[in-house]
Formats: sequence, structure tokens, C-alpha cells
Amino acid sequence: MSRRTSTRLRGLSKSISLHGFRGRVRRTRVLQAGRQADRLRHNDDQRIADIQLLAAEDQDAADRMFEDQGMDLGNGEPVPFSSPDSDGDHESDDEFSGLSEHVSGWHRADCRDRRDRTELQVNRWDAQMPRLVEAYLDFRSRSSDDGSLLEEHAEAFAVPADPLPDIVTEIELVDIFTRRKATLQARPHHIFPNENLIYHGYLGCSPMYPTVAFSLRTLAVLRQARRACPRFSIHAQCKMICHLHNMPYRPYLFQQLTRVFDVYLDIIHRVNQKIQVALHRDTREWRLRNECPACFYRIKDEPTLTFDWLISIDGNNSLKRWDTTVYGTAPRADHRTPRSTYWLSNEEVDKFKYEVKARQGPHTDTSAEIYDDDWPAEVPDVPKDFNCVDRWRNAKADVRKKTFEVFEESGIFIAACRHRFILLACDMMKSGELAKYPLAMINCLVAAYGPNGACAYDIGCAFARTASTSSIGPRIQALGLRFMVGAFHGHAHNRLCQLGWHPMYIEGTGNTEGEGCEHVFSAFNELARSTRHATRFHRHQAIEEHIAFWNQDKYEALTRFIRNHYREATNSVRRLSSELNFLKAALNLTDDDFPRFIAEERLYLNSLKQQPVHDAQKVRYVQVLDDLEEKRMEWNSAREAANAALSGVVEGDFTAMAAAINEARVRVELAYTKLQNAETLAAHIQGQLGLESPWKVGGEEYTHYREEAMLGKYREALGELERLVVMRLFELSKLAMSGTGYKLRQQISKGLQRRSEAIRKAITRYNVQAGRLDPPRSPISWKDIAQYSFLGEFDLLRHAQDDVRERTWAKPAVREATTKFFKLCRAKEEITRLNVEIRRLRTAIHDEEREVSQTIANLRHSDPLLALEFERCHRPRAAVNAVHIHRLDHLENQYGLPRSSIGTRTQDEDMATEHGDVRRTPPDFRNEASPQDQSSTFDDIYALYINDPGDHDLLDEEEDMMEVRSMADFLQEIAD
Repeated sequence: MSRRTSTRLRGLSKSISLHGFRGRVRRTRVLQAGRQADRLRHNDDQRIADIQLLAAEDQDAADRMFEDQGMDLGNGEPVPFSSPDSDGDHESDDEFSGLSEHVSGWHRADCRDRRDRTELQVNRWDAQMPRLVEAYLDFRSRSSDDGSLLEEHAEAFAVPADPLPDIVTEIELVDIFTRRKATLQARPHHIFPNENLIYHGYLGCSPMYPTVAFSLRTLAVLRQARRACPRFSIHAQCKMICHLHNMPYRPYLFQQLTRVFDVYLDIIHRVNQKIQVALHRDTREWRLRNECPACFYRIKDEPTLTFDWLISIDGNNSLKRWDTTVYGTAPRADHRTPRSTYWLSNEEVDKFKYEVKARQGPHTDTSAEIYDDDWPAEVPDVPKDFNCVDRWRNAKADVRKKTFEVFEESGIFIAACRHRFILLACDMMKSGELAKYPLAMINCLVAAYGPNGACAYDIGCAFARTASTSSIGPRIQALGLRFMVGAFHGHAHNRLCQLGWHPMYIEGTGNTEGEGCEHVFSAFNELARSTRHATRFHRHQAIEEHIAFWNQDKYEALTRFIRNHYREATNSVRRLSSELNFLKAALNLTDDDFPRFIAEERLYLNSLKQQPVHDAQKVRYVQVLDDLEEKRMEWNSAREAANAALSGVVEGDFTAMAAAINEARVRVELAYTKLQNAETLAAHIQGQLGLESPWKVGGEEYTHYREEAMLGKYREALGELERLVVMRLFELSKLAMSGTGYKLRQQISKGLQRRSEAIRKAITRYNVQAGRLDPPRSPISWKDIAQYSFLGEFDLLRHAQDDVRERTWAKPAVREATTKFFKLCRAKEEITRLNVEIRRLRTAIHDEEREVSQTIANLRHSDPLLALEFERCHRPRAAVNAVHIHRLDHLENQYGLPRSSIGTRTQDEDMATEHGDVRRTPPDFRNEASPQDQSSTFDDIYALYINDPGDHDLLDEEEDMMEVRSMADFLQEIAD
């Protein structure tokens, strides 16, 4: 039997129910979509006929009314079957419909779904948005810095004697501390009610018929509060306003605030876009090349760096968003898309969806199912125990490995520079960290930044091979992109990986730790709670606001970052130089020996091959034979004990005799049962191996495979010791961490005591197994374990066939000296890089102030309102720039550096041509100017904020304390 299908008519539900009463009898009718359309047409025709019967003057008045409400009758279009108060634009619809449920007579049910209402409202806002932006700029030109109207522009909220036809009457105006009803007089050029509201400093909650409006300064306060404290959600802000006005909270109030807040952010975004267009800064390529001036503002004649730019990439799953279909709720449709240039679209990411070839083999398929990633489980030319992918996977929490299917977006993947500016972001869709996400990031970044770059990633060792075999592999190789592993995650990688991928052993990285993304994620965690159940658009909007504020905050802290790293690098050079000189004299070493030691260690580890187990069953058979011999000895011992069971019993004591006989019987039976089980298992394995006769203990085959079995027990003991040491290191870091409470410290201290005893027992077991090897390994002590700073140190014990610690480069003192040597090299590189960054930042500030001053001067003739807004928006940036100049001057004076001159930025013509970006900054903005050409506004701001040299010390102390607290919070986030 065929199933009847129904036609989906736009704007109409498949069916609606009409309820009514005839006397006391409730009647219900169901209208299908077709009948709904017929009824609409009938009522529209009747309405048009009634209008045509009116006088010509009344018909003109009706035409004007329909035109004001967005209805068109001039072209024969029917009037929509809905009253103005029921078109989804009235914020009190939900409350009104709830109050009218029990009213007798017929009432109309809303025939549209959520998508129709949302799209209708968004489209109506978009239609009037250009006029609202102009009204906002006009209001800003008439308001003070606190968002209130200047006295000369303030007007009384009263109905004039001869009001204009366009007027907003009896609207509720909500400010932070005030709430009142008022009637606002419209201006002659106003078309929409919200134009009138914005003119007076308010914004309505609906596009056409607002009854409630929030003040613009209230929305500005809410925006900045959420940017500064991401966990302060819109829902919490709505409750705050309700409590301030002594009114009960209602869910529809949250909807009103959300709608008006979305529109306010859209207005702010459009104003910023107009400013960016005036500055020719409205492309992603421009933003990427100017996001961090210290990293990317390259100038001519600067010292050559090994790496011109350093970034880090990583994924995080704290910003997950629930898939509403999981708990039976229809998804909330919203076609609005992200507005900023930070996002890589799903289309850009999916271009690399099939870059990683399908893996073969049951092991890899299982890994894909468990971890939901597509990283190769086996890395060619690398010993199995040297593979870092499994370590990286095992570091994840087990409860998070198979939960991606319940989230629409399972997290976020970002790229950040070494100063922690966020460069790019993309959503991870129902998956873990697939290779397509970093590939898409790298493709965009190398296009913007060009050659001589370095990128840090948690598993950069494995990703380097993936990237080299992808479609962008030839381009990466031509540009010389270098991958590495972050310093924090590098400690969990094996020793061979550290020698090739850890930043400390890579020339040119300086003191860059490659963990900028982890700092970002520690702040992103605060945003997770308010975005977990949001719509896709509102989640993107919240993340965009957070990213913008984060980058603004990082720009304000840029010179503090440079100053702290300069101080740390100079102190490291001074301290490490003296310590290294002492060690070199004591060990009779030179600087040329340390690179040679690393090369020898790398050569040694590369020469190691995994101990070949020719047949795992044969090794198992040897173990079973040893166990069988032990069980046979136990059975013989039990029989001898049974024969002598009555020798110690007093003659005539039948109770004691019975107890001794029973105990001996139980012991013999238990030993015999174990012996039978061992014999059965040995016979089973013997049959699997196809052996005609069992191996003799001490025979040639037995001896050969017994060595491998002993090595396996040795590695097992070493693995247990490594696990306990790692847990101890984490507990020690947690114990010394700021913010750890007294009770938690006591619990950790007791746990460390128990852990220490367990480690001592593990050391004993290790030494026992080490002594059984041929040749036997040297025992280790607690002092040796306490000095292990890298987990990779255990790899030297795990794979060595002889005692590698007797080699020169493996001796603890030599290894310590080697570590200090490379740290000293990186500290010197850091000073060189910081000197380059100081000049880049000073040049960028100089060029920016000139460009902004020129742009504002040009806008005063073409768009005066935008010029005023631009000047006001740039004022905080100019204040930050003034602080930067002061700190740079102080830094150069403190360390006796020559005053860095203003340079000329490189044009990057090759990259600009590649992207087709022909809009360049005007040449006169780059020319070096004399002091008198500097902007007077900048000079005034500099004098305002930098007016007392004595304030600098207090500022340093406060910033140092903030830096310590920030680092403590960061470490706590990682440990948790």
C-alpha cells in the first residue's frame, strides 16, 4: 500500500489544530497544509475586497500602513494572514499565548516552525541594519564615554503637542539600575522604530514592534563583563538585571536579552568592519600577517633568524556542543554564520579529509574505533617502543575516547603564535584530533607567513610524516617548515623523539616552549559551561568574542612578555655560563663535545632494534616450563611434609593428629592440582608448537628463549617503576602548586609517603630482575630515580643490551652538563630574537599611529561620524601603545641596549601576489617621520598614562604577581 505524501508549503506547518467552544462543548478541527493555504487566500481576497470598498483617502492610508509594516498590495500580493502582533517579532507573544489558552471562542495557532520565526526575525533585522549602524554612529557622536547623552543633546521623554506619525509610545526602557516606561519622539528621517530607540540610546528586542528596549550602555557593560569573565553567561546576566530591578525572573526575559544582545554585537561588528575597510584591513591574510607585531612585522635589515616565525597548534575538547537529537530535541535552526576571519570553514577543512590513507590490519582498525582519530599506529623506521602515538593516545582520559557521537562539535582546534595570540580556529566535528584539522591550519599559515617557520604540536614527530605525504607536502618542504614537540608534552615522549623534536635540541627556537595553545585552553575552559547547549551560531559568537578579547589582552601584555623573557634569558645566561664552566673544567670537556654527545646518543638509539621475539609461543612455553618446575617442586615439598606430618605430634593426641593429617592432605591436594594444571598447559602449548617431546630445562632451545623471557620480566619491572615515578612527579608538582588547600596538601603528603614505599619495593624488584640478566645490569638506587628529569631516561635502561650508563655521554654528570649547554644556547638565541622583536614592535607602533592619524583625517571629510567613532575606539589602543613605548625605553636603558630605530617593513610582495591582495598600505605610512610629525593625540595619551617614572616599579611588582598567579592557574589546569 503506497504511503500518501504531503506537500511542504513554505511558511506553513503540515497541519495545525484549531480549538474552539460552542457553549460548553470543546471542538477541534485539523487543517492540512493545503487547506491552510486555501483559507489564507480566501481571507486575503476578502480583505482586499473590503479595502477596495473604502474611500480613496482611506485606501491611501491603508496602503501606507501596509507599506510601513512590510506588506505589499500594489503588485497584487495578498496581505499575510497574521496580525502585526502575531508575526513572531513581538517579544510578548509567548506570554500572551499562554494567557489566552483558556479564552472561549476560536483562536489561531501559530502555523510556522522555529526555523520560519528565526529566519523571519533575522531577515527583518538585516533589512534595517545599515540604518541602525548609522543611527548608532550618530548616537555615539552625541554621547559621553560612559554611554549617556551629553547635556546639549539630552531630550525629555515626553509626547510633544504635535507628534510626528512615526513614534514609539509607552515602551519599557531598561537600564542597569533604572526601568521606566516612556514615549520617544522620532526624527523625520527615521523609518524603523529601532532607529528612534538608538537615537535615544536604547535598542529594542524585536525588529518591528518592540515593547521593551535595553540601553546601549547596559549592553556594553554586559558584553565587557562576559569578555572579562567568560563563565558569566547571558542567562546569569539576565538574572542579575532582574534582581537589580526587583522583579521575578521569567524565561522569556532571557530570550529578549539574547535577541537584543545578538543585534548589538552585529551592530558593533558592522561598525568595526567599516573601520577595517577604511584601513584596508578586512582580509584574513592581512590579519594573519599583523596579528602579532613582534612575530610577523618583519622589517628590513634585521638580523637573520633561524626561524622567522614560531607557532603552535593543538586541539581541545572543552568547547563541546551537544547534539540535541541525542536527547530527542529537534535542532534549533539558525542560518547565521561566523562573522570573524578566525574560523576555517568545514569546507576548507574537509579538503584534507582523505589525505591520510586508510590503515590496514586489525590493530589499527581497533585503534580507530577506540580513539576516533586517523593517526598511523605504526611509524616506519621507528622501533615499536619508540612510537609516541600510543603514548599520546593513552594519555587521554578513557571516558573521553568514545563520546564524540553525542556532540555536534566535539571541540576546537586552534593555532597560536609564541606570544599566545590566537591566529586561526576550526571546529572538530564529531571526532577527535583528525589529521585534517592540523593540515588545514598549516596550509593557511604557510600561505600567509612564507618560509623559515616552525610549528609545535603534541605529536609533531608523527604529524611531520603525515604532512610530508599529504598534498601540501611539497610546499612545506620547499618553504622549510620545521615541526617540533612542545616542551611540556616533550617530557612524555621517548628519548629518541626528544633528541629530534624537543625545542631544547632544535637550533633557533630560543626559549619558546611551544605550548601557547595550552595557555589559551586554560582560559577557554571558562567558556565551556555557557556554550555546551547553545546553538551553533551563539557558540561561534561567544568564541569569537572571547578570542578577540584574548588577543587584545595579549597585545596589552606584549611588552611585559618581552621584558620577562629578556630578564629570564639574561639570568639564565649568567647562571648557566658559570655552572657550565665549572662542569667543563671538572669533566675536562669543551663546547664541541656536547653536540657530539647528542649525536652519539641519537646514533645509539637509532641502532637499537626491538628484541626480536622469533616465536611468542616459545617464550611462553619457556615460562610455562619454569612454572611447571616450580609446581613440581612444591608438590614434592608437600609430599615430604605430609610424610613427616605426625613427627611433631604428641603420641596419643588424636585431635592434633587429625588436624595435622588434614592439613597435610589439603596441602598435597592443592599442590597436585596446580601441578596438573601446569602439566596440562605445557602439553597444550607443546601441541600448538608441534613438538614431539618437551624441551629439557637447560637445553639449547630452552636457554635461548629463557633469556628473552627474563628480559621481558625485566622490562615489566622497569615499566612499573617508571609508572610510580611519573605519579610521584605529578604529585610533587601539585603539592608545590599555588592554590592547593591545606587538606589536599596533607592528603598528597601521605600519598607521597605511600608512593615512596611502593617505589622502593619496585626498585627492589627491578634490581632482582636486573641481576638475573646475562650480563647482569647494575642496580639502581633511590638517588638515581630522584635525578631523572625526563621520562625518556628510562628508555636507556629499557633497550640496552649492555650497561649503557658506563658510556661517557650517559653518565649523569655529563648529561647534566649537556642539558645546561643546550639551555645556554637557547637562552642566547632568545636574547637575539627579543632584540629583533623589540625593533619590530616599535616600528609597528610607529606605522600604526601614522596610518590611523591619516585615516581619521581622511574620514573626517568622507564620513565624519565614522571618524569620531574610530578616534574613540583607537584611544585605548593608543594608551596601550604609549605603555609599550615606555616599557621598551625602560628595558633598553635597564640592559644597556642601543635605542632601537624605526625600521621599514618588508613588503612581502611574493605572498601578496600569491593571494591576489593588491591593496597595500599607502607608502607614506611607512616612511620614517621626525618627532614633530607624531600624532599629537598619541603624545597627549603618553603624557597622561606615563606621567610619573616612579610608578614603573609599582607597575612591575603588580604585573609580576599577576604573572605568577597566571602561571599557577595554568599549571593547575594542566595537572587537573
